[in-house]
Amino acid sequence: MHPRRPLGLAFALASSASFGLSGIFASALLASGWSAGAVTTVRIAGGALVLLAPTLWLLRGRWGAALRSWKEVLLLGLMAVALCQLAFFSAVAYIEPSLALLIEFLGPVLLVFFGWAMTRRAPAALTLAGAGVALVGLALISGIGGEALHPLGVLLALAAAVGNAAYWVAASKADSELPPIALAGLGLVVGAVVLGTASATGILPFAATDAPVELAGQTVPAGIVLLLLVLIATASAYVLGILGGRRLGATLSSFVGYSEPMFGILWTAVLLWILPSGMQWIGAAAIIAGVVLVRVGQVERPRSAGTAAIASPNAVEGVPGA
Repeated sequence: MHPRRPLGLAFALASSASFGLSGIFASALLASGWSAGAVTTVRIAGGALVLLAPTLWLLRGRWGAALRSWKEVLLLGLMAVALCQLAFFSAVAYIEPSLALLIEFLGPVLLVFFGWAMTRRAPAALTLAGAGVALVGLALISGIGGEALHPLGVLLALAAAVGNAAYWVAASKADSELPPIALAGLGLVVGAVVLGTASATGILPFAATDAPVELAGQTVPAGIVLLLLVLIATASAYVLGILGGRRLGATLSSFVGYSEPMFGILWTAVLLWILPSGMQWIGAAAIIAGVVLVRVGQVERPRSAGTAAIASPNAVEGVPGA
């Protein structure tokens, strides 16, 4: 195994674990009277502020690199942050959140099929099988119900899936001139501007309160929960995701991202004492199996095709520049 792989896997899992806490923090704020739009906007803007100073320090004398990387920054900020957030929270107005989450997490599958379309070379059978198994696991964890589908809700959730895929493409660009912290910082600034504009114009309903928040059985100030959401589940999560993506590549790191809902269940059990159901345990096992199959498929595909193995640990089949 390439020495960068274990470190990349550690970063990717740490990112998922951090993102997995966002649901608990956000739910506590929503229960106290915050709107989803307010939580999202403050979360992204706060993350941008936290990363602003280190971003400016890292880019001192290197603003030319930032200008040359404008497409990368916009891909992260507009697509992966703003579009993904706006589309997801718009979708849950029409379909249940668990279904919206499942559709949003089609992002890794979209990457596989995008690579297929760009290269006209079918992915390995194990990669396709792994994608299917992981999706089944995600469905079991999400607890998809039997409600009727609303076409607009599904379309909005698919837009969120495109944003999800864009995140992994932007995060895994191995030859990027921008340090991970700087890329995350600039991307969050762009996302914050878009979400702030959407909130100011009423596209994203904004309602906030300073009422105390119930978190893990304790009453805490809303500011503390916001700080945890910004520091752990936003700023750190995005930076760790980019660190992992650059070492694993977009396809593998995106499937490792399926561990996010697994960590969400774990944190719910630890902090809220709500234990997962048997189906959720099965779903977690299916996600792990799916990620393993995707990884094996990436290794075996070049060999079976008689071509060179993946040249770089960050190479991505069919994803330009990743």
